[in-house]
Amino acid sequence: MMHRWLSLILVAGTCLAQDNVARMEQVVQSYVAARQFMGSALVARDGVILLSKGYGSANLEWDIPNTPTTKFRLGSVTKQFTATSILLLEERGKLSVTDPVKKYIADAPAAWDKVTIYHLLNHTSGIPSFTSFPDYAPTEAQPTTPEKLVARFRDKPLEFQPGEKWNYSNSGYVLLGYLIEKITGESYAKFVRENIFQPLAMNASGYDSNAEIIRRRAAGYSPGPTGPQNAGFVHMSIPHAAGALYSTTEDLLRWEQGLFGGKVLKPESLVKLTTPFKSDYAFGLSVHGEGAHKVIEHGGGIEGFNTQVSYYPGSKLVVVVLGNLNGGAPGEIANQLASVAMGEKVVLAHERKEITLAPKTLAEYAGSYEISPTFQIVMTVEGDHLMTQATGQPKVPVFAESETKFFLKVVDAQVEFFRNDKGEVTHLVLHQGGQDVKAVRKAAIPAK
Repeated sequence: MMHRWLSLILVAGTCLAQDNVARMEQVVQSYVAARQFMGSALVARDGVILLSKGYGSANLEWDIPNTPTTKFRLGSVTKQFTATSILLLEERGKLSVTDPVKKYIADAPAAWDKVTIYHLLNHTSGIPSFTSFPDYAPTEAQPTTPEKLVARFRDKPLEFQPGEKWNYSNSGYVLLGYLIEKITGESYAKFVRENIFQPLAMNASGYDSNAEIIRRRAAGYSPGPTGPQNAGFVHMSIPHAAGALYSTTEDLLRWEQGLFGGKVLKPESLVKLTTPFKSDYAFGLSVHGEGAHKVIEHGGGIEGFNTQVSYYPGSKLVVVVLGNLNGGAPGEIANQLASVAMGEKVVLAHERKEITLAPKTLAEYAGSYEISPTFQIVMTVEGDHLMTQATGQPKVPVFAESETKFFLKVVDAQVEFFRNDKGEVTHLVLHQGGQDVKAVRKAAIPAK
């Protein structure tokens, strides 16, 4: 009898795994069908690959399909390799992350006196990001050098005192790449190749080039009025250590297994790499969530490509989604694939059913909801629709699926409203990207 039960349990487990993989495929295909995703996706648990597949075209003009061996630009997923390179140099006694930057750059500006390597690694240096400068776009196509990149921002005033606040800075990671080159006497590309890629047999990874012939490299696209169009040109000397690497989903699985399997860094260095300082940010990686939902991850975005690499240590779950069509789909897909792998219910955008609520009910939700002093979500009623607008973003409609729960169609996000004992709307929770963010209601806004 025991053997019979065991057999039934094993069969049930196999069916569940098959169902999970089928649901993963549905998740990705929903974005493919909506023309929001082309690329490759991989899900692996404890070294066992559950899903590894390419979607759409690596090159639309030649109709060449994406595969698990297609190479994609990583954008800011590059940053974890830069941070790891810094820690490798620390292990070898070449530097300390507590060192001031001026120790290695004799003519560093006085404003950098208190800026340490640690501050660069976790975006708390205060050095402004050169990619936000007004002159960035006109210079994207022009080749440069690390020295010239640093010159773009070295004399700019700090946005805040080092360590006081957090603000994402590509300048900080370009500066880290510059330091790697000064300390080692070799190029950033060579150091990463010889110290990370080659030891882990990541033979399909490297520093991208505009001139070099790179076999199985995807072309990058951006959304256009009638469909995908060729993405704008960026000279790959510009993103440098902040975003210039390329890889495949299979190679990035090797990376995650090597990094978290103790094959790259000493245990104490890995702790440094993955310990957040401010805004859930560690060294080139975001770390948030608890228990099974704790995730160590980073996304990337560069002309024609968006990427997401996530590791869930509680279940040894790796999710890699690399896209060659600009947009937020890779991050959304990665979060949903992780949820499916954990046995959680995922409702896709096209599966949500819209209902109609009375204008009076909608009016009760109108107001300003504060996530932070500098970031708010404003809800307004226009006609018979509830509209939402986040700070610095366009206004878009939200659609009711119950009296308190709404969803967006432009992105995979949901909003849920909450009331106090008196029936007054007190706050909302934004469900997006695997996170639940609370926003407290600050003021009511009358319906138009």
